[in-house]
Amino acid sequence: MPSKFKPTAIAAAAAVLVIAVVATGIVSRRSHADQLQRSTSERAIPTVALLTPAPAAADALELPARIEAWSRAPIYARVSGYLQKWNVDIGTPVKAGQTLAIIETPDQDQQLLQAKAELATARSNLVLAKSTAERWQDLLEAKAVSNQEVDERVGDYAAKKSNVEALQANVQRLSTLQRYSRLVAPFDGVVTARNTDVGNLISVGGAAGSELFVVSDLRKLRVYVNVPQRQLARIQPGSKAQITVPERPGQEFTATVQSLAQAISASSGTMLVQLAVDNQDGALVPGAFANARFDSAGASDAVSVPPGSLIVGKNGVQVATVDGSSKVRLQPVTIARDLGNAVQLAGLAPGVRVIANPPDGVANGDPVRVAK
Repeated sequence: MPSKFKPTAIAAAAAVLVIAVVATGIVSRRSHADQLQRSTSERAIPTVALLTPAPAAADALELPARIEAWSRAPIYARVSGYLQKWNVDIGTPVKAGQTLAIIETPDQDQQLLQAKAELATARSNLVLAKSTAERWQDLLEAKAVSNQEVDERVGDYAAKKSNVEALQANVQRLSTLQRYSRLVAPFDGVVTARNTDVGNLISVGGAAGSELFVVSDLRKLRVYVNVPQRQLARIQPGSKAQITVPERPGQEFTATVQSLAQAISASSGTMLVQLAVDNQDGALVPGAFANARFDSAGASDAVSVPPGSLIVGKNGVQVATVDGSSKVRLQPVTIARDLGNAVQLAGLAPGVRVIANPPDGVANGDPVRVAK
């Protein structure tokens, strides 16, 4: 039986089928390529988290401090001898002029007696020399003696007079030194050191550590703080600070800045600042270590961001912000203060959107996707 289909028809149908299969494969492959390209493009756009910089909060500057007496007077010996007795011990309040101790000075007493005896002898010789000079001047008027002899007698009188004046000055010196056998308080205060005892040999001297007593005025104290150069702008005469000491937890003492050294120490990079604190109740003691806290508001144009938001490179310090079209804009900033877990910046508006952790190589105009 002859076939109903011709060979040409079968070939045409096969060709159509092949073309359909090829076209389907091309369309499918192109669809997959477009989808892959779109996926790759989407993955090339980084997803970032944003934060809004907060205004810099008020902060405090805390520094170690040293407390000293407002007035401190080491009492040294001006005469040599032995300590006869002392009247006050450490911690004793004293008044100005009050006797602290008495030094027995046998050698100086004998020197004073000897000086007085020499003065008495010199005065007797002076009286004789005066009367002799006067008699010889009378004889000169009578032409009984020569001018040379009279001049010798007058010169002898002048020499003895000068000797009397010298001996008188020596007696006054020894008498003045004898008054220093009594050690007295120079002002109202408290005895904070006693480094002698009855019978001790006392020598004249003013070397450090050889003082017999130390009297300190504790009604008002000085507080010394070394302030870093970066923080000096916030410290001015009249500024207030809160002083705390470890032996009185929870208690604060208000101190006032009195003066600044007006010079930076080359070794530490700090300036010495002196404060005054009232101590009428005696709660603070000189020589103690303390903490000084200077309360100060943050800069009005400063904002605070985490340290991870900063980009540090050849262009300085920058932050990456995101505009309304989700494009990156790099903005230079200045670090006002590093607090460790936060950085205060100047030159950044509070309302901008900042990338919390900018990706490596981010540049101006790069698109980003904001994380929900």
